[in-house]
Amino acid sequence: MFLIGQGMDAHRFAPDRPLVLGGVRIPDEPGLRAHSDGDVVIHALCDALLGAATLGDIGRHFPDSDARYRHIDSRVLLRQTMEKLRARKLRVQNADLTIIAQKPKLSPYFEAMRSILAQDLSCPPNRVNLKATTTEGMGFTGRKEGIAALAVVLLREVSQNDFP
Repeated sequence: MFLIGQGMDAHRFAPDRPLVLGGVRIPDEPGLRAHSDGDVVIHALCDALLGAATLGDIGRHFPDSDARYRHIDSRVLLRQTMEKLRARKLRVQNADLTIIAQKPKLSPYFEAMRSILAQDLSCPPNRVNLKATTTEGMGFTGRKEGIAALAVVLLREVSQNDFP
């Protein structure tokens, strides 16, 4: 059985924080305001994974009202999400991620992001696709007020022996 999920996240810039996207710190850029580290890529990915598994959304599992998640590394949330999927015998077939940002230029960081995300998703890097786009100056991303991310995942049901 195959299951599809989609996720979306967006945060506004916060100049006093580091920018982290897809688990990679992007130097010399303002970070994103959030309860956690603000990694919109991982947040969208977690929502897509949880949605495909019919487990709700990231806010249900990691609420911003819980002090345990204040400034947490979003990779921790992704790993915990993957534990929930493993318990349901679900594995990532592939993930397709889109980052929507007027700035910064992100393609130089895609290989590092792909490697980190594939590791946390327990899948080969060639199963993780990353791309970025601008909104041609339109909307909050076009006005350089923040960054958004979209994620689509395909999960497959497997036997427990299929997990590494």
